[in-house]
Amino acid sequence: MVDTERYPLGNRCAETYSAAVARARTALAADGCAVLPGFVRDSWLDRLRTEGRDVAPRAFVETRTVNVYNTGAVDESLPPGHPARVRFERGNAFVARDHIPDSAAIHRLYRDAGFQAFLADCFGLAQLHELADPLAGLCLNVVTDGRSHPWHFDTNEFAISMLTQAPEAGGVFEYCPDIRSAGAENPDDVADVLAGRGEHLIRRIALRPGDLQLFRGRYSLHRVTEVAGPTDRHSAIFSFSERPGVVGSPDRTRQLFGRVTDVHDRPRAVRVDELMD
Repeated sequence: MVDTERYPLGNRCAETYSAAVARARTALAADGCAVLPGFVRDSWLDRLRTEGRDVAPRAFVETRTVNVYNTGAVDESLPPGHPARVRFERGNAFVARDHIPDSAAIHRLYRDAGFQAFLADCFGLAQLHELADPLAGLCLNVVTDGRSHPWHFDTNEFAISMLTQAPEAGGVFEYCPDIRSAGAENPDDVADVLAGRGEHLIRRIALRPGDLQLFRGRYSLHRVTEVAGPTDRHSAIFSFSERPGVVGSPDRTRQLFGRVTDVHDRPRAVRVDELMD
């Protein structure tokens, strides 16, 4: 599936491997996001699109009001103007990992040791771990006509995504690189973006099917703009963490998938930081 001439997974000695890693690291350092064009061979794009369409009906669909931290009730101790007080309507949908067949191309890629090692090298880490979350580690995001994915932060530090089906119009990925850190929420900057005063903080990317996107989603505010047209926007999301054992919160998991498992009902023994979400 992968264009191994440009991205020779498992062959760290190849010059093209080193060059791809170097380009990704440079982009991540500069913008908090790297796009690896043509990661998937063109001959596999129809299969990716078909597999996505097959599982899309299993997406959990719900419209609800959320904030950028995906938290429930607002903490009334927060000051007026805090971004946690700003609410959005979210009407997109997610197919959970346990609804994606093991034989699906995106599932095989997610588990592949060479893929995981390549990603770790791109992020400059010794190792990346699959999320211990049985629902959120791998999922398919579905955005339909007239819907968007509003501003939010991710649960995991590192998000890797791949557009598998593009809409006729809209569906642009927008993000604010490293607008917060593990030790600082920086609510003033977040509030500026939500109020339309933070244009200077926003980057935009037009993705194509088969491109691989590497992104620091835990600390970078991001969204997908409104989709227009009869073709849904499908994006596979591969979630990893620097630490093993990361699981999403019960509230966040119910928002995305409409359910939790026994794993989510246990105390969260591993957290990547102490931020609001």
